[in-house]
Amino acid sequence: MADVLREKLSRNEFVITVEIDPPKGASPWGVYDRMRPLANMVDAVNIADSPMARMRMSPIALAHLVQEELKLEAVFHLTCRDRNIIGLQSELLGAYALGVNNILSLTGDDPKVGDHPRAKGVFDVDSTGLIRMAGKLNKGYDMMDNELDCRTDFFIGAVANPGAEDLDKEMERIKAKVDAGVMFFQTQPVFDLSRLERFLDISSSIPVPMIYGLLPLKSAKLAHYLNNNVPGVHVPDRFVDMLQAKGRNAGIEIARELYTEMKKTVPGIHIFPMGDISMVETILKGEGEYAKCS
Repeated sequence: MADVLREKLSRNEFVITVEIDPPKGASPWGVYDRMRPLANMVDAVNIADSPMARMRMSPIALAHLVQEELKLEAVFHLTCRDRNIIGLQSELLGAYALGVNNILSLTGDDPKVGDHPRAKGVFDVDSTGLIRMAGKLNKGYDMMDNELDCRTDFFIGAVANPGAEDLDKEMERIKAKVDAGVMFFQTQPVFDLSRLERFLDISSSIPVPMIYGLLPLKSAKLAHYLNNNVPGVHVPDRFVDMLQAKGRNAGIEIARELYTEMKKTVPGIHIFPMGDISMVETILKGEGEYAKCS
């Protein structure tokens, strides 16, 4: 499969990615059904790695299946929570052999918050260490500097948070990831355009592209949850008021507004559907956006 995401970002072309959770079961068909309407609207789909430490199908296996079935490029998430450095490298080599070349490196949630609270987190490395690991495999060596029979060519991604309260500390993390070899970023959801503008200004020297998060809101309840529980994510009061008055319809209106404004200044948008793919389809159709050529 062609590296659409990497190629479009290298040409400074606008990209759209969307995130989906793997099934809690052995069948991928539900994912196919949900993603099929978006296959010609987005450039890539992110496959999460047991998000919130809740056990799900392997993101690498599902990413491969999605690419084969839907001809839609995938970005697989890989966390440091569940595997030691031997297992992480083994997973990466297997992913590359399956043609899954885009990785989003994550430290991962503590197992205590998930559905297997007695599981032990590994965390031999953090997300920055995982970036460095993938970079070494790209150069043809493992973590102990042993030469590989065949090197990889991963497009290595990481997460950034433009709404972080301490932007100086966030920029230190971002620069450390760049130094480790990251090639692109996907960010946490953006709701406050003034915060985005400030972040764009201070991050202008970062030499790799950033795809900015967009989370369509379905209710005021969700907005309050994000404001109270997700660090660095702030839904402005006027959006909360709109959601109180018009619910899901207001969420679509807000997402379209953010999409239109963000597209003027950012290289791409990463959409968090929160289980509502039809909402994403409505937003993209409403904007007349078909980022991927048929």
